[in-house]
Amino acid sequence: MNARSKLLVVGNGMVGQRFLESLPADSPFDITVLAEEPRAAYDRVQLSAFFSGKTADDLSLVAAGFFADRSIALRLNERAVSIDRDARRVRTASGLELEYDVLVLALGSYPFVPPIPGRDRPHCHVYRTIEDLEAIRASSAGMRSGTVVGGGLLGLEAAKALRDLGLETNVVEFAPRLMALQVDDGGGGMLRRKIEALGVKVHTSKNTKSIDAGQDGRHRMSFNDGSALETDVIVFSAGIRPRDDLGRNGGLTVGERGGIVIDDYCRTSDANIYAIGECALWRGRIYGLVAPGYDMARVAAQGIVAAAPSRATGAPSSAAPAPNAASAEPTFTGADTSTKLKLLGVGVASIGDAHAATPGARAYSFIDERREVYKKLVVNEDGTKLLGAVLVGDTDDYGTCLQMMLNAMPLPEYPEDLILPPRAGTKAVGLGTLPAEAQICSCNNVSKGAICSAVENGCTTIGALKKATRAGTSCGGCAPLVTQVLQAELKRKGISVNTHLCEHFSYSRQQLFSLIRVGGLRTFEDTLAKHGRGLGCDICKPAVASILASCWNEFVLGAERASLQDTNDYYLANMQKDGTYSVVPRVPGGEITPEKLVVLGEVAQKYGLYTKITGGQRIDLFGAQVHQLPLIWKELIAAGFESGHAYGKAMRTVKSCVGSTWCRFGVQDSVGLAIEIENRYRGLRGPHKIKLAVSGCTRECAEAQGKDVGVIATDKGWNLYVCGNGGMKPRHAELLAADIDKETLIRYIDRFLMFYIRTADRLQRTSTWRDNLEGGLDYLKGVVCRDELGIAAELEEDMARVIASYECEWKKAVEDPMTLRRFRHFINSEETDPNVLFVQERGQIRPATQEERRERADAVA
Repeated sequence: MNARSKLLVVGNGMVGQRFLESLPADSPFDITVLAEEPRAAYDRVQLSAFFSGKTADDLSLVAAGFFADRSIALRLNERAVSIDRDARRVRTASGLELEYDVLVLALGSYPFVPPIPGRDRPHCHVYRTIEDLEAIRASSAGMRSGTVVGGGLLGLEAAKALRDLGLETNVVEFAPRLMALQVDDGGGGMLRRKIEALGVKVHTSKNTKSIDAGQDGRHRMSFNDGSALETDVIVFSAGIRPRDDLGRNGGLTVGERGGIVIDDYCRTSDANIYAIGECALWRGRIYGLVAPGYDMARVAAQGIVAAAPSRATGAPSSAAPAPNAASAEPTFTGADTSTKLKLLGVGVASIGDAHAATPGARAYSFIDERREVYKKLVVNEDGTKLLGAVLVGDTDDYGTCLQMMLNAMPLPEYPEDLILPPRAGTKAVGLGTLPAEAQICSCNNVSKGAICSAVENGCTTIGALKKATRAGTSCGGCAPLVTQVLQAELKRKGISVNTHLCEHFSYSRQQLFSLIRVGGLRTFEDTLAKHGRGLGCDICKPAVASILASCWNEFVLGAERASLQDTNDYYLANMQKDGTYSVVPRVPGGEITPEKLVVLGEVAQKYGLYTKITGGQRIDLFGAQVHQLPLIWKELIAAGFESGHAYGKAMRTVKSCVGSTWCRFGVQDSVGLAIEIENRYRGLRGPHKIKLAVSGCTRECAEAQGKDVGVIATDKGWNLYVCGNGGMKPRHAELLAADIDKETLIRYIDRFLMFYIRTADRLQRTSTWRDNLEGGLDYLKGVVCRDELGIAAELEEDMARVIASYECEWKKAVEDPMTLRRFRHFINSEETDPNVLFVQERGQIRPATQEERRERADAVA
């Protein structure tokens, strides 16, 4: 075969996309991909986030330019309908015929809908694609209730989606408990109580007999026990079935209960056809999780590339060739189906033999009804090996238990110590005995050895490890374990990651913040005397000054604090490249009266300042010399302006669109809320600058999703986004809460900002802080929205104290003669700085360049 081999991939879901990514960029194939859906691969695991504000673009798994860069032909909306194995050709529903040398079937699965009379009624849906979700959202508009048929993993995800849409939500399950395959009776009971406490009604042991027209709702679901349930929207999420029809009709071997049979190399009964993911049956088993599919994708990709030269000879297609024992070609050896996830905010984990089905298995159970925690360990007969576990309500032990089970690690003397509070004299089970090949991140097949290697190569933070290894970047469930391995490896290798603020304080910024706040320390001198040493430096002085301002909100230029500030804070203005300063008055929400506009123009004209409207919807005045700053600010304060804090590590601006007041698309008053928020948080100081925005609708004219705090109006309230950044490393903000009222919104912003201020490192933006936050977004939601740390009231009180103590720093400065004395160019002279030189450009001044300065000096000489 002289031409490049043709590789045809049918299916571009998560597993199909991972297969393409596993091929080398210079693979010896002409590659074509058939995608049945109208868009390329997206994250089905996070599908319910679509109802929480995520868009299809947010869920996309395809990097920009991926297909073009690799010369892959992607055909969307193209469904394969038949395989001609003799001609090596695939036909599509549109009549297209594509030849192949190698065919990869990544067909996935389809939702199982029980054969219930009435299942085809309007507003009955399945839960599988973005199009399904769009249909569910359309059906839910203006409705009161929704019901999910199925109480397994997918069913509870669908229930979350209905609840996010504002519907009264029911879950109907045929089995006597929720998640019957993953948890036992004790765990299922605890899970049910926790979910019902969230307002979701659970109906177990219910066999739906028929679905008919309802009286109080669109549908009436009648059950075999004689009871009934009326509801407006029905979502079937009762399991999946492998999509094997293409292989079955093409004559491939298919399992008795479905699934295209594959060998350890992911080859079907035809040597030139591979099957991966949920459509594949390996040793009688279908895997319904993404991680095993990813493993299959890697095995198939490496095997296909390795066999590429031999395919030129035209290998027979009737049967797979015998594996070469000497070959290094990888094989699929099965996968662990242990699971850890959040279902409607409830932590649930199932590991290994959760039902103690192994002969001789023994179990330990722990129930804490007050904290609503259930834990169960399953061990072998002599108690030396962990076989399985169930965790509900508290899944912190998942990583340790999973690794002990996977690697057959010896149990401690008292196995129950793994799930009970530590007893005196016992040692915690460490991860140091894990072998290098132990899989830490199952989604991306990242081993302990890979993490250790990344640390050896310089990765010392979670953020760096994620970038280098992809560990923790998919479902995020392994993040705590990744952190433990990182810390253990750093300690073992003697790599010291110094979190001390500087040589004068042996504490991180977070630790020092707590010491200052709890100790009620008000000055740098007191802080240094109690917790530091030496005289301080240019690192710790402004850092402590920032902490003091965040805690107590006292005047930053007070007698005991002025010397701590850097240049910008010392002069309450941003120094520019030529030694002059900018004047930036606050313009809350970007709204300004004509009278104030006139004042700004008059001041700029009087003092010869350069004026510019900034991206934060303010007017900046540039070119002010030190001695002019108090004079300018006296005039601005008299006109009603106040400091915009453009010079400080503080809350800067709240950008807004015009909202429902003027815009025909606006659904809420974004300007009014932006002004309220800016006036609330003005003067708030933190580890770094903080920017906010409010958009009046999802058209997003205020660019709220690129801000530290972004608010977007919906027809039901407000969506709150956090940790965005439009700076040197842009980061899209993440949805923290959806469709909340204004009072809840303000509470959540209070908590979020104060939690960030308490825990971030020095000069750390919210985006970087979030990337290194162990537990990720769900942990942040737990702190801010669910108060899982029990500190919400404390955070709100801290913010209330800051708000109540606000004073305009420039107003205080111009009224204090002692403060005004520092606004001089020279200590012993009233002269101005002779080195300031401007030139005219576009009708305004700008700093002279070095060449222009030399020309001016030559002319004077």
